Amino acid sequence: MKQDHGLTFHSAGVISGVGKGIIASSAGLLLKTMGLKVSSIKIDPYINVDAGTMNPREHGEVYVLDDGGEVDLDLGNYERYLNITLTRENNITLGKIFSKVIEAEREGKYLGKTVQVVPHVTGAIEDWINRVARIPVDDTGEEPDVCIVELGGTIGDIEGMPFVEALTELRRNCRKEDFMQIHVSYVPVVHGEQKTKPTQMAIKGVRSAGLIPDLIACRCEKPLEEGVIDKIARFCQVRSEQVLAVRDMPSTYQVPILLHEQRLDTLMRSALQLEEPHMAINPVLKKKGLNIWETWKTLTLGLQNLHENIEIVLVGKYLDQPDSYLSVIKSLEHAAMRCRKKLVIRYVDAEHLEPSANHTDPAKFHRAWHD
Repeated sequence: MKQDHGLTFHSAGVISGVGKGIIASSAGLLLKTMGLKVSSIKIDPYINVDAGTMNPREHGEVYVLDDGGEVDLDLGNYERYLNITLTRENNITLGKIFSKVIEAEREGKYLGKTVQVVPHVTGAIEDWINRVARIPVDDTGEEPDVCIVELGGTIGDIEGMPFVEALTELRRNCRKEDFMQIHVSYVPVVHGEQKTKPTQMAIKGVRSAGLIPDLIACRCEKPLEEGVIDKIARFCQVRSEQVLAVRDMPSTYQVPILLHEQRLDTLMRSALQLEEPHMAINPVLKKKGLNIWETWKTLTLGLQNLHENIEIVLVGKYLDQPDSYLSVIKSLEHAAMRCRKKLVIRYVDAEHLEPSANHTDPAKFHRAWHD
């Protein structure tokens, strides 16, 4: 019987911001529909201790957790997709790790040894992941079966190298069936042709760093051609079914359905041995998972066919970065989905509503109040 928790590690190559968080959240949802208990950890390789002092225009929304933790907005996606309650411990930053290591050094816990990135910083990262992956996050109050670990940025970023090394050690120390890596890469289109070379080079970089992706999720604008999938599989040393084509969808809420169609849930179940006789799944949670999946499909399928609009005006200060109000926008989207309406958000800069704006820029003042 399986005893340890499983880890699915999500990394990215080529460019950041390709939807790694959505893919990781979708993978977690598919695991949850099997009746499994799922947690998540987001790794942000910046030296800030948390996101609380970061400019929303640069970083997007500062998501506030139940325990008051100010964290990356991706943790909001995890809470919404998986219906879980995370803590500040579920967000690891380089600043937190450095603070922990320096504090331990000052307290003499390293017994006079020279404190180095390897093994001390990487060891602190590995210990943090193993500890937090076991913290209950849902209404069962039980230890999670699987923890989704997402590494921000791209493999090769200098800030992320301690985390890559730590995850390499973690994989080595885990049983094969307790660790699975999904690498997200971008497949650009140049003169109408889907190019695989960026993905090939990204996988080469990941392997040179000591990690071996089990699945490759290819972000693309349109479905990948069969020949392109075969080429990526051949040059990246995986089977064709291990290459997932994650094309642009009318709604990000349809990504779990797209991944289900490509058998991601089956691939994860097999790789992590999440089935009998390796582990027993609570029948109540299994039934609940099936209900979650049916509800999800009912809410998300056909969103592109909605024709009745509902217009909402959102007044804010940081409108040049829409992610600054991501939780508000997602709440409105959820309400519109339930009502089967097409959400149309009109953004109004709060400064344009001020009486002073009538003197400095009357046109913007008038549009803000009357459009």
